[in-house]
Amino acid sequence: MCGIVGLFLKDEALEPQLGAMTAGMLATMSDRGPDSAGFAVYGGSTPGQVKLMLRGGPGVDFAAVEGAIGAVAGEAAGGAQSFEIRDTHVLVTIAKTHLNAVRAILAERHPDVDVVSFGNRIEIYKETGLPETVADRFGLAAMTGSHAIGHTRMATESAVTTDGAHPFSTGADQCLVHNGSLSNHNSLRRELVHEGLAFETENDSEVAAGYLTWRMRNGASLGAALESALDDLDGFFTFVVGTEAGFGVLRDPIACKPAVMAETDAYVAFGSEFRALAGLPDIEAATVWEPEPAKPYFWERS
Repeated sequence: MCGIVGLFLKDEALEPQLGAMTAGMLATMSDRGPDSAGFAVYGGSTPGQVKLMLRGGPGVDFAAVEGAIGAVAGEAAGGAQSFEIRDTHVLVTIAKTHLNAVRAILAERHPDVDVVSFGNRIEIYKETGLPETVADRFGLAAMTGSHAIGHTRMATESAVTTDGAHPFSTGADQCLVHNGSLSNHNSLRRELVHEGLAFETENDSEVAAGYLTWRMRNGASLGAALESALDDLDGFFTFVVGTEAGFGVLRDPIACKPAVMAETDAYVAFGSEFRALAGLPDIEAATVWEPEPAKPYFWERS
């Protein structure tokens, strides 16, 4: 079943409210996915630095992780570093020049720590549990930014794990949430691995994220990548995709999964059901519509 929400702010004055608005939308979708939840927030950036969101399981020694990162990205190495523990996740900020070295040291010394996302602006948080609880654990309501996407999962075909929770991120400042099922994800995964993509789970949604990353890595815009997905991805799906500059929406040609959008002069919002949008400001004045099958929609800031 699953629930998806997305919010893109056209009015910068609303940015301090992004987290609170997204948290309300996510909590409303609990009935569609009570097993796990996750969200991606696109906040501020610092020139020359990159954010890494790490996640560790029970018993992970975060002090040792911080020491390993500091050895290659600390001030002594010429790159400013911050290390903020947020429940089971850690937000690390390092110089861009040290990104590859930090990822290598994590893979070597701390294989039990996952890199959930990386990029100039993106922060992804996800865990098992009720969506409202997950949002509260990570302080979503207090977060600021230009846009966010979220997902509530009902694990009908796999175990309830954090690894299986959305969003999935396979490229810098890129992520995807998905409601539906792909039938050709195994063959597509093999092709993408041959193209240099790496996958952490068996989830078909991660393959969809990797596909769009591959397309954009090869020069396609988000809109063009979504257009290509209509030919190359087989199954039924509704995608909401985040990039550094904005977000996009795509439904398969049959469009059997529910979706609704609303737009005002201040924002664009997406929900699996209208009730996810009902609490947004000035929703009574919004243009509300059901996104058409096989038609990519995307909004970006310059």
